[in-house]
Amino acid sequence: MTEEYLNVGKIVNTQGIKGEVRVISKTDFADERYQTGNKLWLFQEGKPKKELTIKSHRKHKNFDILSFEDHPWINDVEHYRDGILKISKDELGDLEENAFYYHEIIGLSVYDKDGNKLGSIKEILSPGANDVWVVQQEGKNKKDILLPYIESVILSVDVANDKVVVDIPEGLMD
Repeated sequence: MTEEYLNVGKIVNTQGIKGEVRVISKTDFADERYQTGNKLWLFQEGKPKKELTIKSHRKHKNFDILSFEDHPWINDVEHYRDGILKISKDELGDLEENAFYYHEIIGLSVYDKDGNKLGSIKEILSPGANDVWVVQQEGKNKKDILLPYIESVILSVDVANDKVVVDIPEGLMD
């Protein structure tokens, strides 16, 4: 059985001269993933995967700034640019009730409370107070539906059966 890996972020550039990299994160748990001592896997096209241990993490603008053990200088990390940082699927922790990993939600079919299929979830946005689930409607030229992840809108999530039931507030699909 091949081991599965999940994207945590992409290294988009270096930061300063002391071996830090700028990462655009694709994880819902950046603070947990980037804790000192945690291990990440670096995937780069045409190269074997490489294990990296986090030395430090901080936020700067929209980026997560990371440094790795045994990488004290810019020259140690500049060739990591465009690399994808991943974790093994085995490293996923348990979540509290009604919490999900992004990879579990993306692709699920979305139905209204009357049982009509609306489409499927194509991405999750994190603009602020709560996540927004982007539903790609079936049919040509139909706009995406943006659903806030709140109890009054997302009625049920059944990952095992590929089904989300929603109650769309009046005016949301106009």
